[in-house]
Amino acid sequence: MRRLLIALLLAPALHASEVHVFAAASLSDALTEIAMKYERTSRDHIVFNFGASSTLERQIDAGAPADLFLSADEAKMNMLERRGLIDAKTRRSVLSNALVIVGARIHSPRDLADRRIASIALAQPDSVPAGIYAREYLTRIGIWQQVKSKVIPTENVRGALAAVESGNADAAIVYKTDALISKRIRIACEVPRKDGPDISYPFAMTRNAESPAAARRFLDYLTSKPALETFARYGFVVIPDGARNPGRP
Repeated sequence: MRRLLIALLLAPALHASEVHVFAAASLSDALTEIAMKYERTSRDHIVFNFGASSTLERQIDAGAPADLFLSADEAKMNMLERRGLIDAKTRRSVLSNALVIVGARIHSPRDLADRRIASIALAQPDSVPAGIYAREYLTRIGIWQQVKSKVIPTENVRGALAAVESGNADAAIVYKTDALISKRIRIACEVPRKDGPDISYPFAMTRNAESPAAARRFLDYLTSKPALETFARYGFVVIPDGARNPGRP
């Protein structure tokens, strides 16, 4: 009887799995809270690798052990899907976001072209989703050519925010969700969703997930009501079920 009791007590631990989640840096605060709540009722342990989606895409392509990829744009997910590295059946476009401009002396987006603004921090505008979205918006309103010489490229969106917080840049374009968590800067203006780029966060399992069952459980949880409510509290826009049609390659 004693052996049976010990075996029953040890069973959940013996079947526990680590889920390796490669996730866009902008998701870090919300995901950390979500994982903490998930682990209270799950036998699985969530291990995060946060970074620019472009960096994570390259790591997965090079064989890094990822079970889930949570990207800040459809393009990086498309690249991996075309190479057969994503389980396309599990792919879901779950969230959206908005761009905001932070920094003093900014009252409208066109103020970025003013000579008083000497430096603008952007996540790398040639490869990182937040920077690509920002460049797309600045091009759309016709001031990219005027401001591109002022751009300080950073590794990811958190780096752009930190550049303004530390005084190393006069302004930055970042996600609204990142600006909301900062206690040191103010949002000067928000890009209206109708005028901004189509920001989309697709989530999917990788084809070579080492813990596929556990990864699927956590992916399902990420689209559950409690998780989506947490994302919304951090400022993300939750895409309705009927509109979750990911941009395929």
